[in-house]
Amino acid sequence: MAKLNFLVSIPTDDNDYQQEQASAAEETGQRLGVNVKVVHADNDAIKQSDQILKAIQSSASDRPDAILFEPLGATALPQVARAAAAAGIGWVVLNRDADYLPELRRANRAPAFSVSSDHLEIGRIQGLQFAALLPQGGSALYVQGPSENSAAKDRTIGMQQTKPANIKIHMLKGQWTEESSYKAVSSWVRLPTSKKQVIDLVGAQDDSMAIGARKALQEQTDQAVRTKWLSARFTGCDGLPNTGQEYVRSGLLAATVIVPPNTQLAIEMLVAAIQQGKTPTELALTVPVSFPTINDLVKASGKKS
Repeated sequence: MAKLNFLVSIPTDDNDYQQEQASAAEETGQRLGVNVKVVHADNDAIKQSDQILKAIQSSASDRPDAILFEPLGATALPQVARAAAAAGIGWVVLNRDADYLPELRRANRAPAFSVSSDHLEIGRIQGLQFAALLPQGGSALYVQGPSENSAAKDRTIGMQQTKPANIKIHMLKGQWTEESSYKAVSSWVRLPTSKKQVIDLVGAQDDSMAIGARKALQEQTDQAVRTKWLSARFTGCDGLPNTGQEYVRSGLLAATVIVPPNTQLAIEMLVAAIQQGKTPTELALTVPVSFPTINDLVKASGKKS
């Protein structure tokens, strides 16, 4: 049997979670005997669409058997998805809702499904971390992902569901990168009103943005202001072994949320569908966990109190 060929399109390579997505895809492909090609779109939705369309329209010998992608922009490329299905190419949406999937699954034989992190649960865990870290309440600076991104929206909703009412949230926007968070927090710090703020906690929707926020606060020239802000607790999400978890162990972060990469499960499901004829579920979710555990955070906060 000829080797399967999968194309994996990720938003950027300037993000530790997306780097893990790429590594997990390549490792899973090697383990299952699948050729995996990873491309990234430099956070450009048009570039991503063009990359995928070029693959779909390539010659039969170069065309992938399946495409896995994490969408940029406001949509999950419905027209491109239909073009892929019409060409007999499997289609997997990562970390995004795609309301066209039921239609695609009914009308075509190629596998079509989505694999996502449970973003609501990620947000709920982070809200519980806020509660554990600030048992008396307080004020938190919260750095979100892009406003049009459903993962960012769901993480915010989940956080708000479990965050205690006595923790006030100040929202900023980032782009899933350290640099974007650094710029957002640096701009916020320059506002006259921000100097009057007391920030007890900085929470970001991924670890790289948490580190970007920390760097922006570290660079303040006013020693008293810098000391005040850096006394806050910092938390992130993604919790990769060599970044987020290491940041917690070293004290840069107080907590993170471990989010397994989606590409491993997605490729396993695709191989089972194509080679074994198994019908994949329309949506599969990976399971996030708190690092450290919520109980450990509560105990640590109790000792400090």
